[in-house]
Amino acid sequence: MTGRDVFLVCNNVDEPGGVQRWAHHLAGLLAGRGHRVTLVGVTRAGEPHGRPRDVPYAVTVLHERWRPPALGWRPGPGWSRLDVRARLRDRWRTAAMRQGAGRLSELLRAARPGGVVIAAQVWAMEWVRLADTTGLKVIGMSHESYQASRRSSRHRRVREFYADADRMLALTAEDADAWARTGMTNADHMPNPLPLSPAPRADLDARVVACLGRLSHEKGVDMALEAWAEVSAAHPGWRLHVHGSGPQEDALREQARSFGIAGTVEFRGPAADAVAALSRASVFLLPSRQEGLPMSLMEAMACGLPSVAFDCAPGVRELVTDEVDGLLVPPGHTPALAAALERLIRDGDLRREFGAGAAAAVLRFRPEPVLERWERLFALLHRDQFVT
Repeated sequence: MTGRDVFLVCNNVDEPGGVQRWAHHLAGLLAGRGHRVTLVGVTRAGEPHGRPRDVPYAVTVLHERWRPPALGWRPGPGWSRLDVRARLRDRWRTAAMRQGAGRLSELLRAARPGGVVIAAQVWAMEWVRLADTTGLKVIGMSHESYQASRRSSRHRRVREFYADADRMLALTAEDADAWARTGMTNADHMPNPLPLSPAPRADLDARVVACLGRLSHEKGVDMALEAWAEVSAAHPGWRLHVHGSGPQEDALREQARSFGIAGTVEFRGPAADAVAALSRASVFLLPSRQEGLPMSLMEAMACGLPSVAFDCAPGVRELVTDEVDGLLVPPGHTPALAAALERLIRDGDLRREFGAGAAAAVLRFRPEPVLERWERLFALLHRDQFVT
């Protein structure tokens, strides 16, 4: 046998999000090492994003449409409308999940000995737990920091649904230690592989600050605009390029207008080529409220961009060393964010010093060492049933 059967299960596989980009990238890397990889989405994305069709791995979706099946149940006397709706919703979800888990079981039964199922998100793990995983090893992953999970309902669900997994993987050792302290004795960590290597290097002369990510609350673009309002008046030749789409786009555009900076902010939509967008900038801005191990930051560093980021997660500190290859500021402190941006805008020599440091530092995450970590984990879980 020359490779394993690896099933990567995500909430969806066609959303323009970091987890989906990671999943497609890892699937391609594992397939390149001879593994038979199937990328599984539980549902279709609400905002589908085109993916390359000619890929060396299979892609499938459990629920093409997330809609209720026939339930065959009617309420008895005395049921309130709210009770009926709650019962129907629960029965619909249970029945739909069983159908999807049945489809997943069919896929998993075709696996050869030594196979692995990786649930990339906790919602996806609910389907994996219902499926027949006999003979397979199951890995659950969290692509956010422990603290971000702790502030959400996902914390309870990770502890419940990942407790029996063969491994629960966080993105950093610090996050894995935090999970272990809650009693998750299966906690370990696995970094994201660098999405590109080598990358085209930015010349750092363009008067552009790039911000790349989903336009949603956790990505903090509203705070980026607040900081930019302090910076842009003193540097009228500079522009802030916001790459992404999401539910807050209209509100962010209105915020830029209300701050009087609409003329210096360009909302450019999702970046079809993130590397090309980043290589045309001179500074990368990460204003997130929460993060895991951000792929956009890795890509920016690979392009030789110095970064300004909120120190919001262990994964950010894992990538950026303050005053060496970028600048970290306290989470949510927009005046400090503005001051750090202005420092890099004013000092081209500092941009080049930090940019060179960033390009060198991020090579720790190049794909081959990360893939070797995956291979060792697979072998450990299966106790070397076979050698790839």
